[in-house]
Amino acid sequence: MKKILFAASECVPFIKTGGLADVCGALPKEFDKAYWDVRVVIPNYSCIPEHFRSQFQYVSHFWMDAGPYIRGKYVGILKYVMDGVTYYFIDNQDYFNCSTPYGDIRSDIEHFVFFDKAVLSMLKHIDFRPDIIHCHDWQTGLIPVYLKNEFSADSFYWGIRSIMTIHNLKFQGVWDIKTMQGLTGFSRNLFTPDKLEFKKDANMLKGGLVYADYITTVSDTYAQEIQTDYYGEGLNGLLSARHFDMQGIVNGIDYNVYNPSTDPKIYATYDAESFRKKKAINKERLQADLGLAVDKRKYMIGLISRLTDQKGLDLINYVMDGIIDDYTQLVVIGTGESRYENMFRHYAWKYPDRVSANICYSDDLAHKLYAAADAFLMPSRFEPCGLTQLISFRYGTVPIVRETGGLKDTVIPFNEYDNTGDGFSFCNYNADEMLYIINYSKHIYYDRKRQWNQMIDRGMTKDFSWNASKFRYEGLYNYLLGEV
Repeated sequence: MKKILFAASECVPFIKTGGLADVCGALPKEFDKAYWDVRVVIPNYSCIPEHFRSQFQYVSHFWMDAGPYIRGKYVGILKYVMDGVTYYFIDNQDYFNCSTPYGDIRSDIEHFVFFDKAVLSMLKHIDFRPDIIHCHDWQTGLIPVYLKNEFSADSFYWGIRSIMTIHNLKFQGVWDIKTMQGLTGFSRNLFTPDKLEFKKDANMLKGGLVYADYITTVSDTYAQEIQTDYYGEGLNGLLSARHFDMQGIVNGIDYNVYNPSTDPKIYATYDAESFRKKKAINKERLQADLGLAVDKRKYMIGLISRLTDQKGLDLINYVMDGIIDDYTQLVVIGTGESRYENMFRHYAWKYPDRVSANICYSDDLAHKLYAAADAFLMPSRFEPCGLTQLISFRYGTVPIVRETGGLKDTVIPFNEYDNTGDGFSFCNYNADEMLYIINYSKHIYYDRKRQWNQMIDRGMTKDFSWNASKFRYEGLYNYLLGEV
Protein backbone atom coordinates (compact mmCIF):
# COMPACT_ATOMS: atom_id res chain seq x y z
CA MET A 1 0.00 0.00 0.00
CA LYS A 2 1.48 3.32 -1.08
CA LYS A 3 0.74 6.23 1.23
CA ILE A 4 0.23 9.79 -0.04
CA LEU A 5 -0.64 12.87 2.04
CA PHE A 6 -2.12 15.93 0.30
CA ALA A 7 -1.35 19.15 2.21
CA ALA A 8 -3.34 22.23 1.21
CA SER A 9 -4.98 25.40 2.48
CA GLU A 10 -8.45 24.45 1.18
CA CYS A 11 -10.41 21.44 0.03
CA VAL A 12 -13.93 20.82 -1.30
CA PRO A 13 -16.47 20.35 0.30
CA PHE A 14 -15.07 21.87 3.51
CA ILE A 15 -13.70 25.20 2.28
CA LYS A 16 -13.25 26.69 -1.18
CA THR A 17 -12.04 29.95 -2.70
CA GLY A 18 -10.65 28.59 -5.98
CA GLY A 19 -9.74 25.63 -8.18
CA LEU A 20 -7.12 24.38 -5.71
CA ALA A 21 -9.95 23.22 -3.44
CA ASP A 22 -11.53 21.24 -6.28
CA VAL A 23 -8.27 19.39 -6.96
CA CYS A 24 -7.73 18.44 -3.33
CA GLY A 25 -11.35 17.38 -2.94
CA ALA A 26 -11.75 15.37 -6.16
CA LEU A 27 -8.37 13.79 -6.95
CA PRO A 28 -7.81 11.72 -3.75
CA LYS A 29 -11.13 9.90 -4.31
CA GLU A 30 -10.02 8.63 -7.71
CA PHE A 31 -7.16 6.33 -6.66
CA ASP A 32 -7.71 2.58 -6.36
CA LYS A 33 -7.90 2.01 -2.62
CA ALA A 34 -6.42 -1.48 -2.98
CA TYR A 35 -3.05 0.09 -3.87
CA TRP A 36 -3.18 3.69 -2.68
CA ASP A 37 -3.93 5.23 0.71
CA VAL A 38 -4.37 8.92 -0.12
CA ARG A 39 -5.23 11.28 2.75
CA VAL A 40 -5.64 15.07 3.01
CA VAL A 41 -4.70 17.64 5.66
CA ILE A 42 -6.00 21.23 5.83
CA PRO A 43 -6.43 23.79 8.64
CA ASN A 44 -9.50 23.48 10.88
CA TYR A 45 -11.03 26.84 9.96
CA SER A 46 -13.97 27.95 12.07
CA CYS A 47 -15.74 28.89 8.82
CA ILE A 48 -15.97 25.25 7.72
CA PRO A 49 -19.73 24.49 7.81
CA GLU A 50 -20.94 23.27 11.19
CA HIS A 51 -22.54 20.09 9.80
CA PHE A 52 -19.01 18.91 8.97
CA ARG A 53 -17.24 20.31 12.03
CA SER A 54 -19.68 18.66 14.42
CA GLN A 55 -18.63 15.26 13.03
CA PHE A 56 -14.85 15.74 13.25
CA GLN A 57 -13.22 13.26 15.63
CA TYR A 58 -10.48 14.26 18.05
CA VAL A 59 -7.27 12.29 17.41
CA SER A 60 -4.59 13.92 19.56
CA HIS A 61 -2.93 17.19 20.44
CA PHE A 62 0.53 18.48 21.29
CA TRP A 63 2.43 21.74 21.78
CA MET A 64 4.88 23.05 19.23
CA ASP A 65 7.54 25.73 18.68
CA ALA A 66 8.58 27.02 15.27
CA GLY A 67 10.74 30.14 15.41
CA PRO A 68 11.03 32.60 18.32
CA TYR A 69 7.77 34.30 17.17
CA ILE A 70 5.81 31.01 17.34
CA ARG A 71 6.31 29.49 20.78
CA GLY A 72 4.35 26.91 22.74
CA LYS A 73 1.44 26.73 20.28
CA TYR A 74 -1.36 24.23 20.68
CA VAL A 75 -1.74 21.80 17.75
CA GLY A 76 -4.96 19.81 17.73
CA ILE A 77 -5.51 16.97 15.25
CA LEU A 78 -9.03 16.14 14.15
CA LYS A 79 -10.14 13.69 11.48
CA TYR A 80 -13.14 12.91 9.32
CA VAL A 81 -13.70 10.09 6.83
CA MET A 82 -15.83 10.71 3.74
CA ASP A 83 -16.11 8.71 0.50
CA GLY A 84 -13.37 6.42 1.76
CA VAL A 85 -10.85 9.27 2.15
CA THR A 86 -9.44 10.32 5.54
CA TYR A 87 -9.19 14.09 6.09
CA TYR A 88 -7.12 15.61 8.90
CA PHE A 89 -7.66 19.10 10.30
CA ILE A 90 -4.97 21.06 12.15
CA ASP A 91 -6.66 22.90 14.98
CA ASN A 92 -5.53 26.16 16.56
CA GLN A 93 -8.03 28.84 17.59
CA ASP A 94 -5.51 31.69 17.42
CA TYR A 95 -4.75 31.03 13.77
CA PHE A 96 -7.82 29.45 12.21
CA ASN A 97 -10.76 31.13 13.93
CA CYS A 98 -11.83 33.18 10.91
CA SER A 99 -14.71 34.07 8.62
CA THR A 100 -12.61 33.45 5.47
CA PRO A 101 -9.46 31.32 5.06
CA TYR A 102 -7.27 34.26 4.03
CA GLY A 103 -6.84 37.75 5.48
CA ASP A 104 -3.87 40.10 5.33
CA ILE A 105 -0.72 38.51 3.93
CA ARG A 106 1.43 38.97 7.07
CA SER A 107 -1.09 37.03 9.17
CA ASP A 108 -1.57 34.43 6.46
CA ILE A 109 2.17 33.80 6.29
CA GLU A 110 2.36 33.21 10.05
CA HIS A 111 -0.67 30.89 9.94
CA PHE A 112 0.81 28.77 7.18
CA VAL A 113 4.33 28.65 8.64
CA PHE A 114 2.62 27.18 11.72
CA PHE A 115 0.51 24.85 9.57
CA ASP A 116 3.50 23.57 7.56
CA LYS A 117 5.50 22.63 10.62
CA ALA A 118 2.40 21.18 12.29
CA VAL A 119 1.73 18.90 9.29
CA LEU A 120 5.13 17.24 9.67
CA SER A 121 4.96 17.23 13.47
CA MET A 122 1.54 15.53 13.51
CA LEU A 123 2.71 12.47 11.55
CA LYS A 124 4.01 10.73 14.68
CA HIS A 125 0.60 11.18 16.32
CA ILE A 126 -1.69 9.77 13.61
CA ASP A 127 -0.22 6.35 12.83
CA PHE A 128 0.33 7.36 9.19
CA ARG A 129 3.77 7.80 7.68
CA PRO A 130 3.35 8.95 4.07
CA ASP A 131 5.71 7.87 1.33
CA ILE A 132 5.03 11.18 -0.43
CA ILE A 133 3.70 14.52 0.81
CA HIS A 134 1.99 16.33 -2.06
CA CYS A 135 2.09 20.07 -1.29
CA HIS A 136 -0.24 22.54 -3.02
CA ASP A 137 0.66 26.20 -3.65
CA TRP A 138 2.66 28.67 -1.54
CA GLN A 139 0.73 28.01 1.67
CA THR A 140 2.48 24.61 1.95
CA GLY A 141 5.81 25.73 0.50
CA LEU A 142 7.79 25.31 3.71
CA ILE A 143 6.92 21.63 4.19
CA PRO A 144 9.72 20.46 1.82
CA VAL A 145 12.08 23.00 3.47
CA TYR A 146 11.39 21.71 6.99
CA LEU A 147 11.56 18.12 5.74
CA LYS A 148 15.06 18.50 4.25
CA ASN A 149 16.43 20.63 7.09
CA GLU A 150 15.13 20.59 10.67
CA PHE A 151 13.30 17.25 10.37
CA SER A 152 16.14 15.48 8.55
CA ALA A 153 17.80 14.75 11.91
CA ASP A 154 14.95 12.38 12.83
CA SER A 155 15.10 8.94 11.15
CA PHE A 156 11.26 8.76 11.15
CA TYR A 157 11.26 11.32 8.32
CA TRP A 158 14.06 9.79 6.26
CA GLY A 159 12.92 8.81 2.78
CA ILE A 160 9.65 10.80 2.76
CA ARG A 161 9.47 12.43 -0.68
CA SER A 162 7.75 15.72 -1.52
CA ILE A 163 5.99 17.18 -4.55
CA MET A 164 5.21 20.88 -4.96
CA THR A 165 2.24 21.71 -7.20
CA ILE A 166 1.89 25.27 -8.55
CA HIS A 167 -1.76 26.21 -9.07
CA ASN A 168 -1.04 29.90 -9.67
CA LEU A 169 2.52 31.22 -9.69
CA LYS A 170 1.36 34.79 -9.06
CA PHE A 171 0.86 34.05 -5.34
CA GLN A 172 4.10 33.18 -3.53
CA GLY A 173 4.02 34.09 0.17
CA VAL A 174 6.71 36.79 0.27
CA TRP A 175 7.75 38.70 3.42
CA ASP A 176 10.93 40.16 4.90
CA ILE A 177 13.72 37.81 5.93
CA LYS A 178 13.95 38.97 9.56
CA THR A 179 10.27 38.23 10.20
CA MET A 180 10.44 34.93 8.34
CA GLN A 181 13.43 33.85 10.42
CA GLY A 182 11.51 34.74 13.55
CA LEU A 183 8.48 32.71 12.41
CA THR A 184 10.26 29.64 11.03
CA GLY A 185 13.34 29.25 13.18
CA PHE A 186 15.38 28.65 10.02
CA SER A 187 19.08 29.49 10.17
CA ARG A 188 20.40 32.49 8.23
CA ASN A 189 22.06 30.27 5.64
CA LEU A 190 18.66 29.22 4.25
CA PHE A 191 17.93 32.82 3.22
CA THR A 192 20.33 32.98 0.28
CA PRO A 193 19.55 33.49 -3.45
CA ASP A 194 19.83 29.76 -4.16
CA LYS A 195 17.32 28.94 -1.41
CA LEU A 196 14.54 31.13 0.10
CA GLU A 197 15.82 34.65 -0.61
CA PHE A 198 13.85 36.51 -3.30
CA LYS A 199 14.57 40.14 -4.17
CA LYS A 200 15.97 40.65 -0.63
CA ASP A 201 12.84 39.15 0.97
CA ALA A 202 11.91 35.55 1.81
CA ASN A 203 9.62 33.51 -0.44
CA MET A 204 7.68 30.47 0.83
CA LEU A 205 6.82 29.08 -2.60
CA LYS A 206 10.42 29.42 -3.74
CA GLY A 207 11.49 27.37 -0.72
CA GLY A 208 9.14 24.61 -1.79
CA LEU A 209 10.36 24.73 -5.39
CA VAL A 210 14.00 24.49 -4.28
CA TYR A 211 13.56 21.64 -1.81
CA ALA A 212 10.74 19.51 -3.26
CA ASP A 213 11.77 16.30 -5.00
CA TYR A 214 9.47 17.10 -7.91
CA ILE A 215 7.38 20.03 -9.22
CA THR A 216 4.07 19.87 -11.06
CA THR A 217 1.70 22.46 -12.37
CA VAL A 218 -1.78 22.23 -13.80
CA SER A 219 -1.20 22.12 -17.57
CA ASP A 220 1.62 21.29 -19.98
CA THR A 221 1.66 24.72 -21.61
CA TYR A 222 1.73 26.54 -18.25
CA ALA A 223 4.74 24.39 -17.25
CA GLN A 224 6.54 25.76 -20.32
CA GLU A 225 5.27 29.34 -19.94
CA ILE A 226 6.45 29.76 -16.35
CA GLN A 227 10.03 29.17 -17.47
CA THR A 228 9.87 32.48 -19.40
CA ASP A 229 10.24 36.09 -18.22
CA TYR A 230 6.67 37.04 -19.13
CA TYR A 231 4.92 34.34 -17.09
CA GLY A 232 7.64 33.38 -14.61
CA GLU A 233 6.84 35.95 -11.87
CA GLY A 234 10.56 36.23 -11.05
CA LEU A 235 11.01 32.47 -10.53
CA ASN A 236 11.55 31.51 -14.19
CA GLY A 237 15.30 31.00 -13.70
CA LEU A 238 14.75 28.51 -10.88
CA LEU A 239 11.97 26.74 -12.80
CA SER A 240 14.14 26.49 -15.92
CA ALA A 241 16.94 25.00 -13.82
CA ARG A 242 14.50 22.36 -12.51
CA HIS A 243 12.71 21.64 -15.79
CA PHE A 244 13.82 17.98 -15.77
CA ASP A 245 11.98 17.56 -12.45
CA MET A 246 8.78 19.27 -13.58
CA GLN A 247 5.68 18.48 -15.61
CA GLY A 248 2.18 19.81 -16.20
CA ILE A 249 -0.89 17.65 -15.53
CA VAL A 250 -4.25 19.14 -16.52
CA ASN A 251 -6.86 19.31 -13.78
CA GLY A 252 -10.09 17.41 -14.12
CA ILE A 253 -13.68 18.14 -13.14
CA ASP A 254 -16.15 16.02 -11.20
CA TYR A 255 -18.27 14.34 -13.88
CA ASN A 256 -20.99 13.56 -11.36
CA VAL A 257 -21.40 17.18 -10.27
CA TYR A 258 -21.20 18.53 -13.82
CA ASN A 259 -23.50 16.27 -15.80
CA PRO A 260 -26.22 17.88 -17.95
CA SER A 261 -28.20 14.64 -18.12
CA THR A 262 -28.71 14.49 -14.34
CA ASP A 263 -27.97 18.04 -13.09
CA PRO A 264 -30.81 19.05 -10.70
CA LYS A 265 -29.83 22.74 -10.91
CA ILE A 266 -30.64 23.25 -14.61
CA TYR A 267 -34.08 23.87 -16.11
CA ALA A 268 -34.08 20.95 -18.56
CA THR A 269 -31.66 18.02 -18.54
CA TYR A 270 -30.14 16.85 -21.81
CA ASP A 271 -27.31 14.79 -23.27
CA ALA A 272 -25.27 14.58 -26.49
CA GLU A 273 -28.30 13.25 -28.37
CA SER A 274 -30.86 15.76 -27.14
CA PHE A 275 -28.94 19.06 -26.75
CA ARG A 276 -30.17 20.37 -30.11
CA LYS A 277 -33.69 20.71 -28.69
CA LYS A 278 -33.20 20.89 -24.93
CA LYS A 279 -30.41 23.50 -24.71
CA ALA A 280 -32.75 26.17 -26.09
CA ILE A 281 -35.21 25.51 -23.23
CA ASN A 282 -32.47 26.33 -20.73
CA LYS A 283 -31.60 29.49 -22.65
CA GLU A 284 -35.16 30.85 -22.76
CA ARG A 285 -35.81 30.11 -19.10
CA LEU A 286 -32.59 31.84 -18.04
CA GLN A 287 -33.33 34.82 -20.28
CA ALA A 288 -36.72 35.18 -18.59
CA ASP A 289 -35.27 34.82 -15.07
CA LEU A 290 -32.55 37.43 -15.73
CA GLY A 291 -34.81 39.94 -17.48
CA LEU A 292 -33.15 39.60 -20.88
CA ALA A 293 -35.00 39.52 -24.21
CA VAL A 294 -36.47 36.01 -24.46
CA ASP A 295 -35.44 34.65 -27.85
CA LYS A 296 -33.76 31.31 -28.44
CA ARG A 297 -32.16 32.67 -31.64
CA LYS A 298 -30.00 35.13 -29.69
CA TYR A 299 -26.32 34.19 -29.36
CA MET A 300 -25.72 33.92 -25.60
CA ILE A 301 -22.15 34.28 -24.36
CA GLY A 302 -21.42 33.28 -20.75
CA LEU A 303 -18.61 34.49 -18.50
CA ILE A 304 -18.02 33.06 -15.02
CA SER A 305 -14.87 34.42 -13.43
CA ARG A 306 -13.07 36.18 -10.66
CA LEU A 307 -13.23 39.76 -11.88
CA THR A 308 -9.49 40.49 -11.89
CA ASP A 309 -6.78 41.66 -14.28
CA GLN A 310 -5.67 38.09 -14.93
CA LYS A 311 -8.94 37.25 -16.67
CA GLY A 312 -8.63 39.62 -19.66
CA LEU A 313 -11.58 41.82 -18.71
CA ASP A 314 -9.84 44.96 -19.96
CA LEU A 315 -10.05 43.46 -23.47
CA ILE A 316 -13.80 43.04 -23.07
CA ASN A 317 -14.16 46.64 -21.89
CA TYR A 318 -12.26 47.90 -24.94
CA VAL A 319 -14.62 46.26 -27.49
CA MET A 320 -17.81 45.68 -25.50
CA ASP A 321 -19.96 47.78 -27.82
CA GLY A 322 -18.72 45.61 -30.69
CA ILE A 323 -19.52 42.35 -28.89
CA ILE A 324 -23.07 43.33 -27.91
CA ASP A 325 -24.88 43.65 -31.21
CA ASP A 326 -28.61 43.14 -31.83
CA TYR A 327 -28.20 39.36 -31.93
CA THR A 328 -25.95 38.84 -28.91
CA GLN A 329 -26.39 38.59 -25.13
CA LEU A 330 -23.73 38.44 -22.42
CA VAL A 331 -24.34 36.91 -18.98
CA VAL A 332 -21.66 37.52 -16.33
CA ILE A 333 -21.32 35.83 -12.93
CA GLY A 334 -18.49 36.77 -10.57
CA THR A 335 -16.99 39.13 -8.02
CA GLY A 336 -13.62 40.84 -7.75
CA GLU A 337 -12.09 44.25 -8.37
CA SER A 338 -14.63 47.06 -8.07
CA ARG A 339 -13.65 48.60 -11.42
CA TYR A 340 -14.66 45.41 -13.23
CA GLU A 341 -17.77 44.89 -11.13
CA ASN A 342 -18.84 48.45 -11.98
CA MET A 343 -17.88 48.01 -15.62
CA PHE A 344 -20.30 45.10 -16.03
CA ARG A 345 -22.98 46.92 -14.01
CA HIS A 346 -22.61 49.86 -16.39
CA TYR A 347 -23.09 47.69 -19.48
CA ALA A 348 -26.09 45.96 -17.89
CA TRP A 349 -27.61 49.44 -17.37
CA LYS A 350 -26.72 50.50 -20.92
CA TYR A 351 -28.00 47.28 -22.56
CA PRO A 352 -30.65 45.92 -20.16
CA ASP A 353 -32.11 43.39 -22.62
CA ARG A 354 -28.66 42.14 -23.73
CA VAL A 355 -26.33 42.16 -20.69
CA SER A 356 -26.93 40.57 -17.29
CA ALA A 357 -24.33 41.39 -14.61
CA ASN A 358 -24.61 39.06 -11.61
CA ILE A 359 -22.00 40.43 -9.21
CA CYS A 360 -22.03 37.45 -6.89
CA TYR A 361 -21.00 33.85 -6.92
CA SER A 362 -23.93 31.46 -7.18
CA ASP A 363 -23.22 27.83 -7.94
CA ASP A 364 -26.89 27.33 -8.77
CA LEU A 365 -26.88 30.16 -11.32
CA ALA A 366 -23.52 29.00 -12.72
CA HIS A 367 -24.93 25.58 -13.60
CA LYS A 368 -27.92 27.23 -15.30
CA LEU A 369 -25.58 29.42 -17.36
CA TYR A 370 -23.39 26.50 -18.47
CA ALA A 371 -26.55 24.79 -19.74
CA ALA A 372 -28.08 27.91 -21.35
CA ALA A 373 -25.14 29.65 -23.05
CA ASP A 374 -24.07 28.99 -26.62
CA ALA A 375 -20.47 30.04 -25.98
CA PHE A 376 -18.20 30.78 -23.01
CA LEU A 377 -15.62 33.57 -23.12
CA MET A 378 -12.19 33.21 -21.41
CA PRO A 379 -9.75 35.85 -22.75
CA SER A 380 -7.23 35.34 -19.91
CA ARG A 381 -3.88 37.11 -19.71
CA PHE A 382 -2.60 33.83 -18.21
CA GLU A 383 -4.51 30.72 -17.08
CA PRO A 384 -2.64 27.89 -15.32
CA CYS A 385 -5.39 25.39 -16.08
CA GLY A 386 -8.90 26.81 -16.18
CA LEU A 387 -11.96 24.73 -15.28
CA THR A 388 -14.66 26.81 -16.98
CA GLN A 389 -13.76 25.57 -20.46
CA LEU A 390 -13.78 21.93 -19.26
CA ILE A 391 -17.25 22.36 -17.76
CA SER A 392 -18.40 24.14 -20.95
CA PHE A 393 -17.49 21.11 -23.07
CA ARG A 394 -19.51 18.91 -20.74
CA TYR A 395 -22.62 21.10 -21.22
CA GLY A 396 -22.30 21.45 -25.01
CA THR A 397 -21.20 25.08 -24.73
CA VAL A 398 -18.42 26.22 -27.06
CA PRO A 399 -15.40 27.89 -25.42
CA ILE A 400 -13.82 31.05 -26.87
CA VAL A 401 -10.37 31.35 -25.28
CA ARG A 402 -6.99 32.99 -25.51
CA GLU A 403 -4.23 30.50 -26.31
CA THR A 404 -2.45 30.42 -22.95
CA GLY A 405 -1.77 27.77 -20.30
CA GLY A 406 -4.47 25.16 -19.85
CA LEU A 407 -6.77 26.93 -22.31
CA LYS A 408 -4.32 26.18 -25.12
CA ASP A 409 -3.93 22.57 -23.97
CA THR A 410 -7.64 21.76 -23.81
CA VAL A 411 -9.36 23.73 -26.60
CA ILE A 412 -8.72 22.68 -30.23
CA PRO A 413 -9.39 25.70 -32.51
CA PHE A 414 -12.20 25.23 -35.03
CA ASN A 415 -11.13 24.79 -38.66
CA GLU A 416 -14.05 25.20 -41.03
CA TYR A 417 -12.16 23.77 -44.03
CA ASP A 418 -11.60 20.30 -42.61
CA ASN A 419 -14.37 20.62 -39.99
CA THR A 420 -12.20 19.91 -36.94
CA GLY A 421 -11.85 21.50 -33.50
CA ASP A 422 -14.14 22.08 -30.56
CA GLY A 423 -13.79 25.79 -29.73
CA PHE A 424 -12.41 29.14 -30.86
CA SER A 425 -9.12 30.71 -29.83
CA PHE A 426 -6.99 33.77 -30.43
CA CYS A 427 -3.27 34.11 -29.83
CA ASN A 428 -2.22 37.64 -28.90
CA TYR A 429 -3.44 39.56 -25.89
CA ASN A 430 -5.31 42.02 -28.08
CA ALA A 431 -8.92 43.22 -27.94
CA ASP A 432 -9.36 43.53 -31.71
CA GLU A 433 -8.11 39.98 -32.23
CA MET A 434 -10.56 38.78 -29.55
CA LEU A 435 -13.45 40.66 -31.17
CA TYR A 436 -12.57 39.19 -34.56
CA ILE A 437 -12.76 35.62 -33.21
CA ILE A 438 -16.02 36.32 -31.33
CA ASN A 439 -17.55 37.63 -34.56
CA TYR A 440 -16.21 34.62 -36.44
CA SER A 441 -17.89 32.34 -33.87
CA LYS A 442 -21.20 34.17 -34.48
CA HIS A 443 -20.82 33.56 -38.21
CA ILE A 444 -20.41 29.80 -37.64
CA TYR A 445 -23.31 29.77 -35.17
CA TYR A 446 -25.73 31.50 -37.55
CA ASP A 447 -24.52 30.51 -41.02
CA ARG A 448 -23.02 27.05 -40.50
CA LYS A 449 -25.27 25.53 -37.87
CA ARG A 450 -24.49 21.94 -38.82
CA GLN A 451 -20.76 22.51 -38.27
CA TRP A 452 -21.53 24.30 -35.00
CA ASN A 453 -23.48 21.30 -33.72
CA GLN A 454 -20.73 18.92 -34.82
CA MET A 455 -18.29 21.04 -32.83
CA ILE A 456 -20.52 20.57 -29.77
CA ASP A 457 -20.63 16.81 -30.45
CA ARG A 458 -16.82 16.67 -30.35
CA GLY A 459 -16.64 18.74 -27.17
CA MET A 460 -19.19 16.61 -25.33
CA THR A 461 -17.25 13.40 -26.05
CA LYS A 462 -13.99 14.71 -24.51
CA ASP A 463 -12.93 13.20 -21.19
CA PHE A 464 -11.72 15.72 -18.63
CA SER A 465 -12.80 13.65 -15.64
CA TRP A 466 -10.29 13.15 -12.82
CA ASN A 467 -10.02 9.54 -13.92
CA ALA A 468 -7.94 10.71 -16.91
CA SER A 469 -5.48 12.83 -14.85
CA LYS A 470 -5.21 10.24 -12.09
CA PHE A 471 -3.05 7.93 -14.21
CA ARG A 472 -0.42 10.61 -14.72
CA TYR A 473 -0.26 11.25 -10.97
CA GLU A 474 0.04 7.51 -10.32
CA GLY A 475 2.92 7.35 -12.79
CA LEU A 476 4.63 10.29 -11.08
CA TYR A 477 4.19 8.80 -7.59
CA ASN A 478 5.58 5.45 -8.76
CA TYR A 479 8.54 7.22 -10.39
CA LEU A 480 9.38 9.04 -7.14
CA LEU A 481 9.10 5.77 -5.22
CA GLY A 482 11.47 4.07 -7.66
CA GLU A 483 8.83 1.76 -9.06
CA VAL A 484 8.89 2.61 -12.77
